[in-house]
Amino acid sequence: MMKKIKYVIAILIVMLAVTVSCKKDDDTVTIIPPRDRGPEALREQDSIEKFLESHFYNYEEFQNPPVDFDYRIRFDTIPKGNTDLKPLIGQVDFKMVKDLVDDTVEYKLYYIKVREGGADEHPHFCDKVTNTYDGRLMNLDLFDSSVIPVQFDLVESATSSGIIRGLQQAMIEFKGAKGEPIINPDGTLTFKDYGIGAVFIPSGLAYFQYPPASGGLNEYEQLIFSFQLFDFEVMDHDNDGIDSYLEDLSNKGYFVDDTDGDGVLNYLDYDDDGDGRPTEFEIEIINGVVIYPDKNRNGIVDYLDPTI
Repeated sequence: MMKKIKYVIAILIVMLAVTVSCKKDDDTVTIIPPRDRGPEALREQDSIEKFLESHFYNYEEFQNPPVDFDYRIRFDTIPKGNTDLKPLIGQVDFKMVKDLVDDTVEYKLYYIKVREGGADEHPHFCDKVTNTYDGRLMNLDLFDSSVIPVQFDLVESATSSGIIRGLQQAMIEFKGAKGEPIINPDGTLTFKDYGIGAVFIPSGLAYFQYPPASGGLNEYEQLIFSFQLFDFEVMDHDNDGIDSYLEDLSNKGYFVDDTDGDGVLNYLDYDDDGDGRPTEFEIEIINGVVIYPDKNRNGIVDYLDPTI
């Protein structure tokens, strides 16, 4: 279920959630604080890099696809003494991603781009994607998967739920399929030249000390997601005429902007400046292009100006 890869970023208030254990012979409560995110990030980076050095994926099948190949990534351990197989460490890319809880911590997020995808553009951090996926632990045990294309929202913010940050940040490095899908006689779709990849996620970009109760995951679990990205839809979550990614006014790559301070982030607020006039009536759309008027020429566009 896709809910398994969602989480609530309520861990910003870490003091309100702790692991508690009680001794049977008295009422003593032991509070176990969360690990320090900085040292934990370094420890997990080392663990992931060791995995990348000792494992490979089925790249030969992608180079020479066998009949009925499903174009899914499979990992395995490199046998000792084998010098012919290429380890993952030599085939991955990486990007630096900030922690949403402690912005002084950055993670080296490794991902492998088997095929970028033939579409013209990448999805934004808040778009809806259509994909299949496998979720695995570092021992390669499967904990979640979908072999049938599913849709889910990439959005995440400091106050709402979204997919785990590591998977989101990998997905936006890929593109969907090239051209329109082919509709098969049985109603299924066939996509061409779609994105194929995998990402190796430290717990700070996953669930950290709060794994979902239904997922069978442990605290501080590092995860591997492989995926096939078929398509994406640019989202306008509040239907105000402004695509959601354009409502990231702070250019953070996640949502924090609340112009009128009403507790509703702009991308979910139909009246961004709180003047009683919906945003959709304070912008203009000409030939599909959004225009932002500034009627009083004060340097603040009307939809963000409560005086207009």
